[in-house]
Order: sequence, then structure tokens, then C-alpha cells
Amino acid sequence: MVTSIGTGREEFWKALLAGRCGFKRVKSFDTSRYSVHIGGEIDDFEPCKYVLHRHSSAIGRSSQLAITAARLALEDGSLRVADTNRDRFGVCVGTTSGEPHFIERFNDRYVSNEISKIGREFLDGYPCHVVAGNVAAELGLAGEAMMIPTACAAGNYAIAHACDLLRAGKSDFMLAGGADSFSRITYTGFARLGAIAPEVCQPFDRDRKGMIPGEGAAMLLLELQERAVARGARIYCEIAGYGLTCDAHHMTAAHPEGKGAARAMRMALQASNIAAEQVDYISAHGTGTPTNDRLETIAVKRAFGDLAYKIPISSIKSMLGHTMGAASAIQAAVCALAISEKKIPPTMHLVNPDPECDLDYVPNVARTCNVKVAMNNAYAFGGNNSSLILTQSHNGPSN
Repeated sequence: MVTSIGTGREEFWKALLAGRCGFKRVKSFDTSRYSVHIGGEIDDFEPCKYVLHRHSSAIGRSSQLAITAARLALEDGSLRVADTNRDRFGVCVGTTSGEPHFIERFNDRYVSNEISKIGREFLDGYPCHVVAGNVAAELGLAGEAMMIPTACAAGNYAIAHACDLLRAGKSDFMLAGGADSFSRITYTGFARLGAIAPEVCQPFDRDRKGMIPGEGAAMLLLELQERAVARGARIYCEIAGYGLTCDAHHMTAAHPEGKGAARAMRMALQASNIAAEQVDYISAHGTGTPTNDRLETIAVKRAFGDLAYKIPISSIKSMLGHTMGAASAIQAAVCALAISEKKIPPTMHLVNPDPECDLDYVPNVARTCNVKVAMNNAYAFGGNNSSLILTQSHNGPSN
């Protein structure tokens, strides 16, 4: 993973458990005309360390982040692409905005009456499918290259699709996850909605004032268990199943009773053959907006009943901000680490619990917990709901 609090498994996980936050004043563009100025940007990102074959200056930042995460995943998975059948090695990436900087530059040229200065680089770099294509081209992967732009739930969708390809025998290996770069378009949109917090993100807190936009990427190396065992790979967990639903309720607002989100959770449990009482941890969408946190709490209660009060739940957005299409991919990596490391990251800045958000949100301090089953939840505009179930592997490292 590549995030505002750390790049790579060890640095990221250490920072997450320590409750480190990546919020600071926005540097990539001028926010003086905005009422808010804080974001979760990645400082000192050097794509040339990881983008070795593509021209880093010719591809967008989201592609650079995705390529970096993909290389880190291959390194962590002790796998060389040269040792695989490239035709059966694919990549699936989720995103919200793809490569927004290209359209931002287009817009600047248009406003300045310099539209004639727009060259083919706009058409080559802007369409969001280029992110998956750039990862495949950089690594020499010739399997399916798929981009799934289901906004803030996209990482889970990408992982789910990759699992389907593996289980159907259409791929041997998949790199799956999500990537989104910090965007003036996204920041402006959420600022105009009044949805950005002025200082910190406080999921489930009574005094929460909104989300904080961020950026990042995470990629998971996926393969069938027997192949991983045969090559002696380190196995963090197994992906047991998923549930995807659409509220069909409103363009941006979630269902007021959390029906679609609850249905996605129940579908994921059923597909995984997991009982509700077996879930040890839920990685929440947890944006820090008043409406999202309240409705997510309602949905968890609808899906789990009284068991909801017994399951630890935390939101890493309290530290990373909302990384859009990368969010649930980073959360999936967190679930894998929670299972393998027996630790649950905290929900930071939770000081005054909201009476309507009355579940166990692991406030402010990481917790030791024997996590055998983790649920990863993500929701998005358009009514997209996704739940992913990750379980302890019997062939993984002993703990």
C-alpha cells in the first residue's frame, strides 16, 4: 500500500497501530478561496523508484500510485512475473476519479482560452481505464486488465472480480486493489457540499464535522490456495466471499434504513458460509460525515442484530482520510494484517461518542484480538454497497 502515513506493509502497519494521522494543509493546489484547507496527501512520493519501464512523466499520478503498490505486492509475495505465465496474470483496479489531473489541466487551458495547446496526451492519459493498463504494461502482464470505477466501493469490487476470475480458472494470479490521487475536482466538490472537516476526521464522534479527502493505493496479490502453498508463499488470509448491492435509492444519499448495505453484509456472509457470530472484526466505511456514520451503524445492526454490539469496528479513515477508490482496497489489506498480526487498528479522534453510534468502534487505541474472520465494508455514491469477507488461512503462518 501507498498512503499518507506510510508506504509498504511494515511502515504503514506500524503507523496505523500507533494512530498516526496523515492530515496536513493541502500543498498540491491553492485552497485560499476554500473554507477548508486540510487533506491526506502523500508527501515525498518518488514514482521513479517504482515506475521503471513507463515514462513516469507521461502517466498520471493514480497510475504511478497503482504501479508502486503493485510492485510492493509482488515483492511482499515473493513472486517474479518472469516465473509466471504472463497470459494468465491479470490486474483489476478500482477507482473514483481515475486520472483527474488531466481534466484539471484541460479545464485550466479552456478557462485561459488556450484550448489549442491541448495535445494528444489528454486522450492518452485521462480515461480511467489507463490505470489498470499502465500497471499491466509496466509489469508485462498479458492477462485481463480491468478497471472498475464504482467510486468509493471500487476496491472491494476489484478484489471480488479478481476472485471470480481465479475461481473460474481464467487466471493463475491477479493483482487487485484500488488507486486514486489527490484531486482538485474531488476536493472542490466535497468542499462545496460542506462535507470536509476543518481539522480532523472523527468517525462516529458526536462532534464529527465531515470527511477529509486523501489519496493512495493498495494492491493485493491473489492466487488459489494450492498454488500459494506449493510455491511456499506467505499467506496472510483467504478471501471467502463477497456481497454487492445497489440501493437504487438516490444518486448520492444512502438508503435511510441502511437496507442495501445490510443486504450486502448478509450476502457476503452467505457466500462465505460464515455465520454472523463468527465475525471478529469489521473494517467500517466510516467517513466521519454525520449521515454516513449513523446509517452505517443502522446497517450493521440490521445485519447482525444484537451481535453488532459484540463486534469490534474501526475506521482507518480517521487516520488516512477518504482515499476514494483506494479506500476499501487499503481496508482489505488492513483486514489481512489484522488476521495475520492479531491486531485491530483504532478509530482515532473518537472522544465524545454519538448516542446514535453506540457500537464498539475501538476508540483511539489499537487492540490485540484473535481475528479469524474480518468483514470489509465500503459504500459509494450511486448506491453502491460492498462487503468482503476475509478469513484466517489454515495454511498461513502460525501465530
